[in-house]
Amino acid sequence: MSYIKIRNLNFSYKDDEGNPESVLRDLSLDIEKGEYVAVLGHNGSGKSTLAKLLNLVIEDYDYFEGSIEIDGMEISSPNMTEDDVYELRKKVGMVFQNPDNQIVATIVEEDVAFGPENLGLPREEIRARVDEALRIVGMTEYSRHEPHRLSGGQKQRIAIAGIIAMRPDCIIFDESTAMLDPMGRREVVNTMEKLNREDGKTIITITHYMDEAVRADRVIVIDDGRIILDGKPSEIFAKADKIRECGLDLPLCSDLLIKLRERGIRLDGEINTPEQCAETIARSLLK
Repeated sequence: MSYIKIRNLNFSYKDDEGNPESVLRDLSLDIEKGEYVAVLGHNGSGKSTLAKLLNLVIEDYDYFEGSIEIDGMEISSPNMTEDDVYELRKKVGMVFQNPDNQIVATIVEEDVAFGPENLGLPREEIRARVDEALRIVGMTEYSRHEPHRLSGGQKQRIAIAGIIAMRPDCIIFDESTAMLDPMGRREVVNTMEKLNREDGKTIITITHYMDEAVRADRVIVIDDGRIILDGKPSEIFAKADKIRECGLDLPLCSDLLIKLRERGIRLDGEINTPEQCAETIARSLLK
């Protein structure tokens, strides 16, 4: 059974006059536990709305049709209780774009402890979770630091640690690297990969950076509220014309690969990341 199961989802916001403005249209999707999925789309495509529905950030279902199930529980059910919402939010955590909006304490370890404290956990369990979360994101040495003195990438890793300490099965990153410099982006992407590869977390990253998307196991492209493409990065970015029709750019490596093939140079294998691209080109030169 899929960990996340969406069927025929239609969702609309209210415009300024109170009329429904369609955002998601007849969207169906399955995500398995432990997958690393990148969701792409131009601004206004519906990708962030989808993320917020999965985390129950959006609870206004006046213009909601279809169904969303997480770990077998239907979150779109009108019979959901506050306890149901509470349990579901423990299963799916979300890291937002601006870490300053997610950090609530003046000391790093106190901020990471905020979520577990609200779960009513014993002090010893909270201490263990905080230490584990800081270790996972590589911020143990900053446990007594003031968050506002950290870099953007470090702040975002603290926000991630706060989610990890809640121990959700799935973490959604909603354009979580958009406000970071290249080094900060790299720190956060490395953390995503570690959470997925080493800890088995289901990772869904909403991004407009193609070089981040190619590192995922699966890429989903949403355009005008509909899923247009869904597959491995190498499959998706081979469809250059379709990607550009959706208002997106190709990753640099994919663009280079297409141009080389147009000139009769064949490079075989998975060529998504800069590392894979460099290795493949070097190997072809040695033949």
